[in-house]
Amino acid sequence: MADVIRLEHEWTLGAQIGGGGFGRVFEATSDSGQPAALKLVRKEPGAERELLFVDLAGIRNVVPIIDSGETDEAWVLVMPKADRSLREHLASAGSALMPDQAMPILTDIAEALADLDEHGIVHRDLKPENVLLLNGHWCLADFGIARYADKTTAKDTWKHAWTGAYNAPERWRDERATSAADVYSFGVVAYEVLVGHRPFLGPDLREQHLSQEPPAPNLPSALSSIVLECLYKPAPTRPSAANLVPRIQKALQPTSGALARLQLANQSLVVAQSKAAAAASAAAQESERRAGVFAAGSKSLRAIADLMRAQIQENAPTAKPNPGSHVPLGMEANGVRLSISEAKAITPGVWGRFPPPFDVVAASTIGIALPGHSGRYQGRSHSLWFCDGMEKGRYRWFEVAFWTLHSTNNPFALDPGDEAGEAIAPILGIYHVARVPVAIDQGEQGGFVERWLDWFARAILGELSAPGGMPETSNGAFRRA
Repeated sequence: MADVIRLEHEWTLGAQIGGGGFGRVFEATSDSGQPAALKLVRKEPGAERELLFVDLAGIRNVVPIIDSGETDEAWVLVMPKADRSLREHLASAGSALMPDQAMPILTDIAEALADLDEHGIVHRDLKPENVLLLNGHWCLADFGIARYADKTTAKDTWKHAWTGAYNAPERWRDERATSAADVYSFGVVAYEVLVGHRPFLGPDLREQHLSQEPPAPNLPSALSSIVLECLYKPAPTRPSAANLVPRIQKALQPTSGALARLQLANQSLVVAQSKAAAAASAAAQESERRAGVFAAGSKSLRAIADLMRAQIQENAPTAKPNPGSHVPLGMEANGVRLSISEAKAITPGVWGRFPPPFDVVAASTIGIALPGHSGRYQGRSHSLWFCDGMEKGRYRWFEVAFWTLHSTNNPFALDPGDEAGEAIAPILGIYHVARVPVAIDQGEQGGFVERWLDWFARAILGELSAPGGMPETSNGAFRRA
């Protein structure tokens, strides 16, 4: 890197004063002696120079670009040298700022956001490092860096790492950033300035921003309401930046007893709405998660069924698909039917009295049905559950079967519910596990397919009979915690 960079002016570089991710910042002095901060932004694949620049004319409290250009490796942005960043200011204070100390800072930021919103501009990366004290006002910097990072295709992109602690829920979901995302980030910054730490400290920042309610700050009621409203999970429910400016300015003004009680009542409503919004966001997030897990499970089950069908068609071509069958597997030979039912979604509330400590997202049934009259042995069926039954959070297909003294057709399948919950619970009940759970996917398909094809062949030959006793297997169980 050269010590001198020639743009519209000639800039002599001094010590590095900041950086990380896409940019490094240096002290710089122009050929006329003007001090400045010079940022070098790496040229990354997929991100163009134009992304770094935003027309900021008419916007209050922003750090302007006073010179720009490029080197072979980087785009160059030159800005006035600020007194300090808000991060440095908070570090020197050593704790939360008093509300009257915080008001000028928050007002300046809110004014900038209001003007940006009016001009259709989204900052995307509001955090204390990007708020600088310049000419007596707290100003926003680094407008283009976030857009530039969003567009880069570089493998070492810091798209989430650089804003995680301040990202709005919609940004964690990779949705388009709007001014509401800036308002959420403002809420995080305001919380940090007034309380001394951010509302969410990790380690799972994504889950916290998407689903958890922020702790209510111990602040004057009007100010607490502003902060919590900015942190609402649904973007459309947050106040606009223009709404924030007069409210911040009035938040510490003396009020009558009636107005103070109204502010307190409003604060309680805001807290309740924040809790409800967090709960709704968590439910939506869980629903989305389960839908993704279910889709993967359904695809895996069909792959197992396809493998079994191919083996049957290769080794017993006289076996034909069941007429009218629309399930993953339905084959028939000599009146014997082998089938795997379509996976169906399972909700956590189906278990009744005996909810297990693991999560079943999908369930299916595999079975062999024998021809014959009522009262005779009709064949066997087993349950297939897509669950984290052995390792928490790790979902696989497991085969399990059940029995009871009152059935003449043991073993049989049960869907997740009260009866199945009783069977796998550590209690003495009517329903019991006939075959302990075994994984049948992720490399374990072979034994499962072999076992069922053997039973299918025996049934076709008329050799499949009821088991001699229950349980058939007993060495194993689902996890207990």
